[in-house]
Amino acid sequence: MKHKVIVFGIDGVRLDTLRTADTPNLDTITDSGFLTAVRVPDINPTISGPCWATIATGVHADEHNIHGNDLSGHRLHNHPCFLARASKAGNTSYAAAGWLPLLTDYSGGPIFKPDHQYTPPRPGGSRNGGDHISDQATTDNACRTLTDIDVDIAFVYLGQVDEVGHHQGTGAPYTAAIENADNCVGQVLDAIRSRTTYASEQWTILAVTDHGHRDGGGHGGDSDLERTAWIAGCGPGITAETGTGLGHADMPRLALTPLGVD
Repeated sequence: MKHKVIVFGIDGVRLDTLRTADTPNLDTITDSGFLTAVRVPDINPTISGPCWATIATGVHADEHNIHGNDLSGHRLHNHPCFLARASKAGNTSYAAAGWLPLLTDYSGGPIFKPDHQYTPPRPGGSRNGGDHISDQATTDNACRTLTDIDVDIAFVYLGQVDEVGHHQGTGAPYTAAIENADNCVGQVLDAIRSRTTYASEQWTILAVTDHGHRDGGGHGGDSDLERTAWIAGCGPGITAETGTGLGHADMPRLALTPLGVD
């Protein structure tokens, strides 16, 4: 059996809201494996840049030197992302994301350096990519790529939830955005299952958020609501106990171990 990995990065999803939202696709992952609360360590601000950099590299802000959403002056050259590490070991990597610093040189990026990548176009040049149109374009590209290309490890980022939290708070529209992100996850998983080689593959499926939101929306502070993130996963050898004691810095290990990459 050929081992494959997909990581869904869903920005700014509060754990308590996730647990009450209608998310059948993420529920399938957690029911087959684990869902665990993750605390953003004090050394990392509760901001996307440093949190995604830790998720990607396995080190915190004191090492990757990213303390905000301007990535200038980073030390990512010393701490490659898990996609680049997988590629160096002979695997094919892919990423799709609407937030430009993740995959482009905007604001000092990129954080991730895969073999194949996609960033959806945005009218007006917005860097956020945080709307349902951007997320759906990201999802559509991921579905096509994972159906047609023999990708070994993928990262798919969805940004709408975080932007809704900022602009509309953490009420009903925020919950609806989480449910829309879950629908995007389901579309990508359906595409994976449609692969002609799927019967001979074993997929590890991971999902992670970078930070939470305050009541009413917003993050960047030190409240428990902002510092509580989460990781979910299922796949060969993954059980409920796998989630015990995890942190953001464990994501490279979770993503690379199924591929046999140290």
